[in-house]
Amino acid sequence: MRSELFLQSSPWFILLCLLVGSAYAFFLYKPEPTWSKNLNVLLAILRGTLVSVLCFLLLAPLVRTIQTTTDKAKVVFAIDNSLSASGVADKALPYIKEAQELLSANGYEVSVQTLTDETKIENLDSIRFTASTTNLAGMLGSIRSNFENQNLTDVILLSDGIVNQGIAPASATYPFRINTIAIGDTVLKQDIQIRNVTTNRVAYMGNEFPIQVDITANGLAGRSTVLLLKQGGRLIASQPIQVNRNDFFQSFTFTTSSNQKGVQHYTVELGAVAGEFTAKNNRREVYIDIIDGREKILMLGLAPHPDIKALRSIIEKNENFELDVRLLTTTPNLVDISEKAYDLIILHQLPDVSGLGAEFIRKLLSQNTPVFFILGNQSSVGAANSLHRTLQISSGSGQFDKVTGLFNSSFQLLNLDPQKLSILEKLPPLSVPFGEYRLSSGTEVVLYQRVGSVATTKPLLAIHTAGERKMAVLAGEGIWLWRQEEFALTESQAVIDELFQKVIQLLSVKEDKRKFRVYPVKAEFETGEQALFQTEVYNDIYEKIYGQEIQLNITDEKGVVQEYAYTHREENPRFAISGLAEGVYRYSASTTIKGNTERVNGQFVVRTTDLEAQNTTADFGMLRELSQRTGGQFFQPTTLESLTQKMIENRPPDRLDSTEQMAELIQLKWLFFLLLLLATIEWGLRKYSGSY
Repeated sequence: MRSELFLQSSPWFILLCLLVGSAYAFFLYKPEPTWSKNLNVLLAILRGTLVSVLCFLLLAPLVRTIQTTTDKAKVVFAIDNSLSASGVADKALPYIKEAQELLSANGYEVSVQTLTDETKIENLDSIRFTASTTNLAGMLGSIRSNFENQNLTDVILLSDGIVNQGIAPASATYPFRINTIAIGDTVLKQDIQIRNVTTNRVAYMGNEFPIQVDITANGLAGRSTVLLLKQGGRLIASQPIQVNRNDFFQSFTFTTSSNQKGVQHYTVELGAVAGEFTAKNNRREVYIDIIDGREKILMLGLAPHPDIKALRSIIEKNENFELDVRLLTTTPNLVDISEKAYDLIILHQLPDVSGLGAEFIRKLLSQNTPVFFILGNQSSVGAANSLHRTLQISSGSGQFDKVTGLFNSSFQLLNLDPQKLSILEKLPPLSVPFGEYRLSSGTEVVLYQRVGSVATTKPLLAIHTAGERKMAVLAGEGIWLWRQEEFALTESQAVIDELFQKVIQLLSVKEDKRKFRVYPVKAEFETGEQALFQTEVYNDIYEKIYGQEIQLNITDEKGVVQEYAYTHREENPRFAISGLAEGVYRYSASTTIKGNTERVNGQFVVRTTDLEAQNTTADFGMLRELSQRTGGQFFQPTTLESLTQKMIENRPPDRLDSTEQMAELIQLKWLFFLLLLLATIEWGLRKYSGSY
């Protein structure tokens, strides 16, 4: 380290500082002292030095510090410690260890990194080949980040080339050479396996759903086995498999159903075949979330109308909706409607000018069920105004206007594309009541009215979500014309359908008003992964609060309960559980808020993804390509010594890195203690000699 002093003013000021210090000391100690002359001179020197240094510091001198470090040449051994490399990699480790010792002895700084350890490994013997996935690009990317701006020239990768996670390693760029050491067997194994299972993640209770299983086999022509579908150890269905060629592939489909709500655990299993390489890939676990019914929507109309048919087509595109369509003029008995629980009520041209079913509608709306009013030429605007405050219309009887829609770009409740909705300008006009429009507080406009080419501030479609009941009003009829014209222009009805689907979803979705919530951060975890639970606790005005004691119980498929307790804290609102085996788990959590016990429950899945058993054939071609792209070389473990010798002979020089720092001299702490020492010595000598 080297330090240099710089002045921001003329060096002549140093002489002035010395002059000021000397003059100060001279006049202070000029009178005849009561102590010896030698002591007087010493005291004058101390005071003069102190004052001179203080004056010098007023000049704001700078200190430049230059520190030089040596960055030795580095090499990293990247070890593929996945399950597919176990057995063959163990035999290659002695060669790696020998190369590590030789390179270290010849001036290299050697590090070891694996798939599962982002930190450097000191001892090769501590490596365990247990990684359940192989992400070589991720490991090499981690090395690139850890050694950024360092003197790393070579990475030596020990791998079988089998990648089952992340991007292809050769597609990324690296600032170092990658020399690959190939292990494993490139010969296709005689094996049969479940290659893939395709199914719905969600199914409705009582409905049938398919489970498609893809089977591949190699070198087993003429053999036969059976494919089984089980649930909880109970056999549900089976299908025979006849392998009729050496490179066999065939898809099999099971159709089943469930009358039990929640995540259901199924097992797809292949019967063992004599001579196959491994049976580890003959089994797959499947998890399907069985939900109890759809969101129920009642569409109550005055009479048959093309808008009702259009809305029916829009709603039925979403499998999560169950639609019940009724017409007042054709359905005399509506008693069963009032007995059902709906998630959304759509009123088309109701209440009407004749007052048909007015009392029934009021009774229907007595609950806080969300309502979507769609006005039309037969609607009674005054009666509709009395049923809601979302959009009040002062209209003369029988007066209507023709308007198109204009999207409100400041509307943020739904993720809608303004560019796509610009097509509204090209669509036929809707028929809306003519008059003054007033919005209630908390109502947001989705579409404004456009009269001809003139944009107005009158709402065409408005939504109110701030109150106890969510409401929406479409002030006109003619949706069917919009869909028809959009199809004529684009051969699609996607824009109009998406608009109304999202409005209906917003209205029908149930808001979570619970003050206590505990839920897993995702629906599925991998075995070996921590299951993380997010905790949220709210007060009466839905502000987050902390400090509560939480009891959490986890129950596995066998009914075994694990109990946990933790304190909900702001700095860490998540709770982690480790060591869970594969399966479906149900959880229940409870806490006390203002003397009341709040409870919540749910479920999650821990899944084993045995990717390493799906492919056991080494890919030396990928390793060669990776080496070629980065300027490295391809080796076998037995030829690693030649690479080591080459690296020793062509060892890159150590790199000198210099860092420069500028700071004001007054910031140096030791200077303060020096000045304090000078003042203390002077004061002590004067005190000892009988003065102050």
